[in-house]
Amino acid sequence: MPVVSQVLRSEWTKIRSVRSTVWTLAAAVLVTVVVGMLICLLMNKEFDDLTGSDRITFDPTGTSFAGMGLGQLALIVFGVLVVSSEYSTGMIRTSLAAVPQRGTFLFGKIAVAAVLALVVGLITAFLAFFAGQAALGGHRAALGDPNVLRAVLGAALYMALITVFSMGVAAVLRGPMLSLGVLMPFFFLVSTILSSVSATRKIGRYLPDQAGQRIMRTVPDPGDGTPYGPWGGLGIMLAWTAAAVLCGYVLLKKRDA
Repeated sequence: MPVVSQVLRSEWTKIRSVRSTVWTLAAAVLVTVVVGMLICLLMNKEFDDLTGSDRITFDPTGTSFAGMGLGQLALIVFGVLVVSSEYSTGMIRTSLAAVPQRGTFLFGKIAVAAVLALVVGLITAFLAFFAGQAALGGHRAALGDPNVLRAVLGAALYMALITVFSMGVAAVLRGPMLSLGVLMPFFFLVSTILSSVSATRKIGRYLPDQAGQRIMRTVPDPGDGTPYGPWGGLGIMLAWTAAAVLCGYVLLKKRDA
């Protein structure tokens, strides 16, 4: 236990001493809240022009989190930097010399970053919700409405999981540019295309971001056809995250620093 506590303190010191990590987390909050609020303002103005079916499936809570797609960009960068910055600077050799137990080193790093991302996620989720609902005016939802609190807390969990998933990939690929070069197209190109094209939509449903974001919805779409619910989607994302971290751990144990 003393070793674990020392590793946690060391990783916390590393994270808060790097200015870029602070800026990326701040950017995640700002982008998610501002974009979500702007989309809610737009929906408030255009709500009367929606068709009857669109009004029935309108999700005021989910609309508050419309900025999450861009906000997660900063979280991906944060997760990659926490892991890969030590490889790019060569500090990984010093870190592993100080903590020979590589599993303790990696999971200590992930634990500190995940808790920090979860705290930031909670702040972001509640800010985005209240700002978005204020912008929606008479079409807003209340925190006590069915499934709303679940969606808000789920948004925070999603932000933490996307961070940990990125850390797992970075542990596999090690280099920051390579990690970002894989993650950015994966989330912003591959995932979007697979989930948008009818021939591949069934595959896209099981990608981590597409599955995980269902936790932020409160109004089901009858024509969606997705075979799992909000918690099932988060479970799929958790499985992706666990697989990425496990691969990172195995490779860290086998490879030289």
